[in-house]
Amino acid sequence: MLKSICDVPGILVGHAQDVKGGTGCTVIIAENAAVCGVNVAGGGPGTRETDALNPVNLVQAVNAVYLGGGSAYGLAGADGVMQWCEENKKGFDVGVGIVPIVPGAVLFDLPVASYKSRPDADMGYAACQNASSTECRMGNIGAGTGATVGKSRGSAGIMKGGLGSASIKVGDVIIGAIVAVNCFGNVIDPSNGKIVAGVRPEGGGDFMDPTHYMKQLIGSGINPLGGNTTIGLIATNAKLSKVQATKVSMMAQDGVARAINPIHTMHDGDTVFTLATGEVEADVTALGAIAAEVMSEAILAGVKAAKSAYGFPGLAGE
Repeated sequence: MLKSICDVPGILVGHAQDVKGGTGCTVIIAENAAVCGVNVAGGGPGTRETDALNPVNLVQAVNAVYLGGGSAYGLAGADGVMQWCEENKKGFDVGVGIVPIVPGAVLFDLPVASYKSRPDADMGYAACQNASSTECRMGNIGAGTGATVGKSRGSAGIMKGGLGSASIKVGDVIIGAIVAVNCFGNVIDPSNGKIVAGVRPEGGGDFMDPTHYMKQLIGSGINPLGGNTTIGLIATNAKLSKVQATKVSMMAQDGVARAINPIHTMHDGDTVFTLATGEVEADVTALGAIAAEVMSEAILAGVKAAKSAYGFPGLAGE
């Protein structure tokens, strides 16, 4: 196994990025349309087509999921994914043609390098062209290109975040996760509670506790720092309904919360999708619990693979 989301059969991953501009996008393509659910837990989300994933609504399956930088501007990258899907005859049949179903979410990386550099349709299309079933690169790539972590002390205390992925196989069931780690809070290893990456104090030393800083701000009316968001996706070969896929997304957010603190703030638009390709039977409760574990592993993998860039130190060095 690759220990990435591509271990799930039928899932392709592709990236495109503007390294100089400090942004990029990642696309997850279902070779055959897959059931999809979503959970949006952050207070500042930038999303598209998430209403279509509501279990009461018509669409039952999606063709791809888009993850990008660039804040709301970066949603334009999904237009390129739409174009690629249409050219490859992937979409919802509407009689006169097809309409590709491409939900997505974006993170805030505009201040990292160039404010004017944002994913666009060409970048989204390029990510689709680059997609493969063996993509397992992590760190400063795709949606993780401009990702950063630990922002409560301002730019002087920030570290580089990145794109991470992980997977686990239990019997015939495979569960994978991919995530762009771009959080306000610190990243924590749930196995021992230690901070892995986060707010660096002035003069060096141990990582700062952002919750202590938040206590100082409470009641002050001060906005500590806007512009973050961790976005990711769970993929599995299990059979799930839209309701069940939505529940798995909710449970996977618990994995995000175990690995990042604080999380789901008003300045994070944290969003998790779930894709189910429908090959094997699985208990949704067990699946969701494992999805949370795999999501935590992917978050740790993302920051550990992040290289120093844009003046921010990364755990993987230069």
